[in-house]
Amino acid sequence: MIVRFHIDPAPQGQYDYRVTYEGEDLYADAGLSSIEDCIVAATEGLGRDALAAEIAYKGVISGTYALASLALVSAQIAQHALQTTEAIEEALK
Repeated sequence: MIVRFHIDPAPQGQYDYRVTYEGEDLYADAGLSSIEDCIVAATEGLGRDALAAEIAYKGVISGTYALASLALVSAQIAQHALQTTEAIEEALK
C-alpha cells in the first residue's frame, strides 16, 4: 500500500502530521520540531504493508517515495517538500 503523510505547520514553529491510507486516518502526532522529524516519525510508525508514502506539506504533494528513500534521505525529502510548497504558494500570489 501507498500511504500519505500530511504535514502541516503548527503554532510556535512546530509541525503536526497524520498518516492516511485511502482517505482513512491511520495515526498522527503533533508538536514535532521539523518537517524532517515528521517524516521520520511517520515512517517509523508504518507497518509491513506499506511500500511507499506520498509526502504532502500544507496540502501540496511533493512526491511519492519508497520506504527505503524515506529512511535514507529524509532531510532532502523534507527540503523538497518545503521548496515545492513555497513555489506553489508563490505562483498562486
